[in-house]
Amino acid sequence: MACRSACCCGFGPVNEDNARFLMLALLIILYLLCGAAVFSALEHPKEKQAKEKWAQRFEHFSNKYNLSRDDLEKFLRFYEEANVAGIRVDTTRPRWDFTGAFYFVGTVVSTIGFGMTTPATIGGKIFLIFYGLIGCAATILFFNLFLERLITVLAFVLKSCYELQRRRKGVLPHDGRRDPNPEGGEGLAGWKPSVYYVMVILCGAAVIVSCCASAMYSAVEGWSYLDSLYFCFVAFSTIGFGDLVSSQHLRYEDQAAYRLGNFLFILMGVCCIYSLFNVISIVIKQFLNWTLQKLELLLRCPCCPGKGLRPRRNTVMPGHVRARRNISIETDIANESDTDGRRMSGEMISMKDFLAANKVSLAIMQKQLSETANGHPRQSGSCSRQNGFSGGIGALAIMNNRLVETSVDR
Repeated sequence: MACRSACCCGFGPVNEDNARFLMLALLIILYLLCGAAVFSALEHPKEKQAKEKWAQRFEHFSNKYNLSRDDLEKFLRFYEEANVAGIRVDTTRPRWDFTGAFYFVGTVVSTIGFGMTTPATIGGKIFLIFYGLIGCAATILFFNLFLERLITVLAFVLKSCYELQRRRKGVLPHDGRRDPNPEGGEGLAGWKPSVYYVMVILCGAAVIVSCCASAMYSAVEGWSYLDSLYFCFVAFSTIGFGDLVSSQHLRYEDQAAYRLGNFLFILMGVCCIYSLFNVISIVIKQFLNWTLQKLELLLRCPCCPGKGLRPRRNTVMPGHVRARRNISIETDIANESDTDGRRMSGEMISMKDFLAANKVSLAIMQKQLSETANGHPRQSGSCSRQNGFSGGIGALAIMNNRLVETSVDR
């Protein structure tokens, strides 16, 4: 009887969402520690060498021109201030003319933020807060809508290829009017393109755009091809370190064409990498689901066979189980879970479902806020089930895994 409320080992049943969250947090911390160790081993010797070399040059220059260290350090601090304001030894274009300011606001709303240009006045800093708040939100919405349309196009192309392949095998008639096996696992009506295919296509598109852009930057900016590839990833992923920044010289050959090409490459690259990140996040989530299932089998208490992790959606499983249910990018009621009618966690939704998901989620959030403000308690079970944002992948729940669940509850 005691096992109904808690396991005899001292642990109650664990919700899969919480377990996934904790595991992902631990993996991210481990990933950060490993990354810090690798970068420290690679970059720290170079930093130490550069510091010793600078100390030797500083001492040599001070002795050669009979300058005191204090005066020379003060002069260098003045140059650092000028450097922050955009003053360089080499000839560069003005940072705050209209063209430079337009380039700056582009880095703001795209969340790249190279950092080579920053507002220095109080008015500019205050205006940036409000400007970036609206601009970044609008740009993220643009990326989400771009992703939704890209998924629609990829789903149509992949389905057409699949239909053509089945026609060549003689499974489908050449007129394509009827599916001879509409209810079977191999039928065209129940088929959906895999999210892994989408990931490979997006990865290939990102590589092609990066390689083409790197060729342009290497020729125009004078960077090495490897540095150009490094800049493309830093810019397209909106990391934006600012150590390499394009279109900063005063003059270029065919300057108008280069600036147009620079704008288009950055726009396409950011869209491709953003979409790729969203799809990779689905794959990571599936890996966590599969890992949690394996851990549940290993750690399940023998006296409480029904306890353990409480799955809230399907997980990716290897072998014959995985072959029965393919992770896809379109929505279809036929591929929902057999147990509770929920959508698979690896599926991506259409534009119609995307709009419906956000309407449902907004209504639920408004209801919860109203209940909280009026002091009415919320039921924890229904709250966790109806919160449409809690299971989403990507901003504004582009990959919202609980669309069916919230729609049924409503």
